[in-house]
Amino acid sequence: MRKLWYLSVAALSVLALVTLCQAESVSLNGAGASFPYPVYSQWAHKYHELNGVKVNYQSIGSGGGIAQTKAKTVDFGATDEPMKPEELGKIGLVQFPTVMGGVVPVFNVPGIESGKLKLDGATLAAIFMGTISQWDDAAIKKLNGDLKLPSQAITVAHRTDGSGTTFIFTSYLAAVSPEFKAKVGAGKAVKWPAANSIGGKGNEGVAGQVKAVSGAIGYVEYAYAFQNKIPYARLKNQAGKFVSPSIESFQAAAANADWTKAPKGFSLMLNNQPGEASWPIVGATYIMVYKDYADANKGQAILKFFDWGYKHGAEMAKGLQYVPLPENVVKLVEAEWAKEVKSGGKPLWP
Repeated sequence: MRKLWYLSVAALSVLALVTLCQAESVSLNGAGASFPYPVYSQWAHKYHELNGVKVNYQSIGSGGGIAQTKAKTVDFGATDEPMKPEELGKIGLVQFPTVMGGVVPVFNVPGIESGKLKLDGATLAAIFMGTISQWDDAAIKKLNGDLKLPSQAITVAHRTDGSGTTFIFTSYLAAVSPEFKAKVGAGKAVKWPAANSIGGKGNEGVAGQVKAVSGAIGYVEYAYAFQNKIPYARLKNQAGKFVSPSIESFQAAAANADWTKAPKGFSLMLNNQPGEASWPIVGATYIMVYKDYADANKGQAILKFFDWGYKHGAEMAKGLQYVPLPENVVKLVEAEWAKEVKSGGKPLWP
């Protein structure tokens, strides 16, 4: 009897060890938007420490993330320009938001400190169209009478890859400038008309170009400006107030979002929201997962990772100046997982 007990204990120990090893050997591959890369990389590092699951996320831009998800070369994809419900249905994808953040104009102008330069939507659009090409242009001077602006050419730094950050930024410029909407438009990739322009791949590339080139102005997700200490401009919001980018001004904009009215895929535009404290260029970033996973363990592991991010990664997100999703929105997202994400017809959540 005692021998049988020892054998049972040994068998259970082996089973537990095998289960642990299987959990630790899970490796998840994702790719897409550079907008959320800082927070996803921190989440992945901490989650691996706690659970042994490896989450490899490549910052290749939203266009690349969508392409790789369509090709099924990754376990999940990421985009800042949400896919339309009909596209998701055609490919067999489920899309959900993870965090919200702000896109900010960053610059490199000798003698001008971060937060001192003020711009409004029309002037910012004119700069990125190339119709304002000097830092001492009258339109910029009018907004910055207290600054000594140099007689220096403006170099516009933009994304060269299909980018959700570009989509958020150009959607804002198209909303505040009819001329920009007509001549450039909004999208993940646009033809920038400014003659004096340079490109960079990813938020990382644009941040690097702005830091390297005197007279440059570009646009990045705020975490990249925050981490790299790149000077940013204040913007005039819908209420007519000049505001600085911060988690508080992003939260003020995000507070107006009604996710219960979002279409399938949770796509919402958060640009140019009302409120005196609202930052005018804010967007959510999205994850795309498959409706049907051949490997149930892998599909479930992906959902568990993002569930952990929602419930335990909020402070990390805030530390990088992202706005976590409200708890009621997380419940909406996870209800969608339970309904839509399966393996062999069986739900993978909860």
